Amino acid sequence: MKRRKFIQKTGTSAIAGIFVPTIVPATVFGGGAPSNQINIGMIGTGRQAVNANLKNGFLKLKNCRVVAINDVDSWRMANAAKVVNEAYSKDGQSYKGVKTYDDYRDVINNKDVDAVMITTPDHWHAPATIAAALAGKHVSMEKAFTTAPMHGKAVVEAVKAKGVTGRLDSEFRSIREMNRAVELVHNKVIGNLKEVIVGVPGELNGSALGPQKTMPVPKELNYDMWLGPAFPAPYTMQRVHEPGTIDSRPGWLRISDYCNGMITNWGAHLNDIALWGMKKELENPVTVEGTGTFDKGIWHTISAFNLNYEFADGLKLKYMIDVPFVKFIGEDGWVRIEYPNKLSASSDSILKFESGKNDISYKDTLTDKADFLKGIETGKSTLEPLEVGYNVYLLTMMGLISITLDSKLTWDQKAGQFVGDNAANAMLTRPFREKWLDKNVIDWMNKYQEVKLK
Repeated sequence: MKRRKFIQKTGTSAIAGIFVPTIVPATVFGGGAPSNQINIGMIGTGRQAVNANLKNGFLKLKNCRVVAINDVDSWRMANAAKVVNEAYSKDGQSYKGVKTYDDYRDVINNKDVDAVMITTPDHWHAPATIAAALAGKHVSMEKAFTTAPMHGKAVVEAVKAKGVTGRLDSEFRSIREMNRAVELVHNKVIGNLKEVIVGVPGELNGSALGPQKTMPVPKELNYDMWLGPAFPAPYTMQRVHEPGTIDSRPGWLRISDYCNGMITNWGAHLNDIALWGMKKELENPVTVEGTGTFDKGIWHTISAFNLNYEFADGLKLKYMIDVPFVKFIGEDGWVRIEYPNKLSASSDSILKFESGKNDISYKDTLTDKADFLKGIETGKSTLEPLEVGYNVYLLTMMGLISITLDSKLTWDQKAGQFVGDNAANAMLTRPFREKWLDKNVIDWMNKYQEVKLK
């Protein structure tokens, strides 16, 4: 069996519950064959893609190789290609083998690509991931999950239908102090959980930005394709990103057409740790209410919030703007982890706990990228599959919708919508522009666009 077809069997094997090693031993084709590597295609090559997902991610791992790169900004694409080619150059010999594509669909259609890393603005996450999944590619997707819950639901169902490996690309579970906090909770060192408190930092760009003048589109940017499923809007640098650099924070993070703001962005990291500790990775709260404020101008996402959630068993979760932290409060004490690695507890004895033979331990947790590759290799679930990432996103969006409507909301998990609130349910979805999307992706997304209103 050819290596490419062998790797693509992963999904079918996983669905059938049968383990099939998807990395062919080098002895099958000869010691010089690249059969022990998973070929990665990068979709989006901005700051996060280059610094986190390439330099500190895939380029450090021996069981993968980045073979293709895509971006709608040709400067960014060339910059990323240089990073990859230099990483693979050795012994004085220059490597120039990575392929570049100005259309993400060409990366997905490349038969040599086994898996893709989606590092686009949030409004592109759903259509790009669905396109990859429907083509049988394994997918690692950046947070936040998307810009509308029903688009996220379409992602989960596409990945499930095709049986490919999927992972939300949050590295927080791999931070030892983060999984150590969860380890203490899961071993009931603080007793039964009563409450969890989550804080995330405020907007990093400072104060809100007012209206901006329309500017000429930089020659290296395909702006219409950057907009993609979002609707047309006049170009200004603060709507997109600063040309000729990946070092500045892009303005799209503060615009609701492309991102829901810090409530879903940082919330994807820390609420994942919270739900993991609570053992509610696939459970929704039954009620949510809170307060918040929104910026005005071109940057207009939510800038402050204070939310209260309650689950069916009475466990409570508080979520607010603060320093980035998660605090687990139990009947016998508390443990608190502040990003990146400040672990504290109500007593020293809690922190002195060491997992024994029959206890839960997360000390050997893989990095996010290594975990994704292992999922492909084994056909088993990743540590943060897209179903979990979607549930975390839905929790944050439930809060955003509650604040937007200034209303306490009740959620029906079985029905997948709010109880008796048409306005809230209508906000679970949003229209999208079909340009730059293939028909199969459009049809798939439209399956989940309608919400039953009563």
